[in-house]
Amino acid sequence: MNIENQVLGLIKLSEYIKEYLTKNPEDDNETDIEFELLLKRSEIENPWFTIDNQKFALQEWANLLTQENINNWIRNYSVSKVSKRVGLILAGNIPLVGFHDVVSVVLSGHIPLIKLSSKDKLMVPFLLKKWNEFSGDAVQFELVERLENFDAVIATGSNNTARYLEYYFKNHLSIIRKNRTSAAVLKGDETPEELQLLAEDIFRYFGLGCRNVTRVFIPEDFVIDRLFESFVGFQDIINHHKYANNYDYNRAVYLLNQDKFWDNNFVMMKEDEKLFSPLSVINFSRYSSLDEVKSFIAENEENIQCIVAKEELGLDSIPFGEAQHPSLDTYADNVDTMKFLELV
Repeated sequence: MNIENQVLGLIKLSEYIKEYLTKNPEDDNETDIEFELLLKRSEIENPWFTIDNQKFALQEWANLLTQENINNWIRNYSVSKVSKRVGLILAGNIPLVGFHDVVSVVLSGHIPLIKLSSKDKLMVPFLLKKWNEFSGDAVQFELVERLENFDAVIATGSNNTARYLEYYFKNHLSIIRKNRTSAAVLKGDETPEELQLLAEDIFRYFGLGCRNVTRVFIPEDFVIDRLFESFVGFQDIINHHKYANNYDYNRAVYLLNQDKFWDNNFVMMKEDEKLFSPLSVINFSRYSSLDEVKSFIAENEENIQCIVAKEELGLDSIPFGEAQHPSLDTYADNVDTMKFLELV
């Protein structure tokens, strides 16, 4: 019965979010005021969390949390008969990035002990309290500063912090996540509309997410200007001061080093084999054979979250524009969180 109430609460949470996002600007009800204040506070505390990007993340969750989606997801897993305490160390690179772990732990029958990221400490507790309220107090959770008395842990950090996390939690059942990023492979005959969708995969959340494309593979005869033309819709990104600071810094470094790069005054493209690129820069390389691309992907598999490409290329990929629309059964680092939680 508990999980039925939890699922019902999630559906009501989805409706609550949608009500706010589809509000009439002239209305000024309690829901609107509560949400508006929360979004503004989040943006003040973390300028990367613009109100637009927060609303985008909220809309994604509102779309996901339907009865059909939730039931199709959780029916593949068993709910624990004994609730265990699962520690969560959440990331804060993009809005609500850790909410999937929280939902997974609750719906698996366990209790999440949540160590929030200092960069995203307002929205997750807010939604959790609403979820609990909508489910008739069926959602147990704890917000903690330090993880203690836990049975398993899911922690997200950088490659550097992951080494310490792996050592610290070596005697516990755990998932330790590291840095990942995403790549795109172009066939060469993409339409302007498809390339505009690719721009969404690159620029949404300023490129800070693991599902953001930072490396592009293009055919040898592909004209770079085609990409720049498709990026125009995101030119206002340069008006964000933190993004602009990164752009100015990286551009200055390239000029001082006399590196070759392409620039359209808000993003740079650099011919570079590296998978990860600095913020405001997209690395690209030209390929003559798709086998070269496949070899690179295989060699860097543990660092790649997803590949964006046309289905006809025969890669394990998602369509253009879908990078920031993961489903409920899409897992960070491609590790099935729900299967892991069945072992706890």
